[in-house]
Amino acid sequence: MASVFTRIIQGELPCYKIHEDEETFSFLALDQVNPGHTLVIPKEEHNSWMDVPEDLYAKIHLQSQRIGRALMKATGCPRVGQIVAGFEVPHYHLHLIPAWSIPDLDFKRARRLNDGEMKKIQENILKHL
Repeated sequence: MASVFTRIIQGELPCYKIHEDEETFSFLALDQVNPGHTLVIPKEEHNSWMDVPEDLYAKIHLQSQRIGRALMKATGCPRVGQIVAGFEVPHYHLHLIPAWSIPDLDFKRARRLNDGEMKKIQENILKHL
């Protein structure tokens, strides 16, 4: 059965897409730890970061650098934290979270924003890519 992320990639479920290429896909997290919280994933399903082929893993992280720079410009944050937890969805995903301090990376802060807020965040990030 396809993961929820594969269903997003295939257009079966909506998302606020940030970037897509032949092997990677990125979109805003449904629950935003901080505005701009983005997930970068491989299009291929891999359960864990340790299962991702090295060349694909490198491509994911190269995209995360590019997106991270756009997040810094879009939000004014001094850092973008990266977190790989891997418990929610069995499809490797790298969280990019704009942060001003360590407590800004706490998933307990996550909240769902309305469609207008999400579109505004998406547009702001895209203009910096």
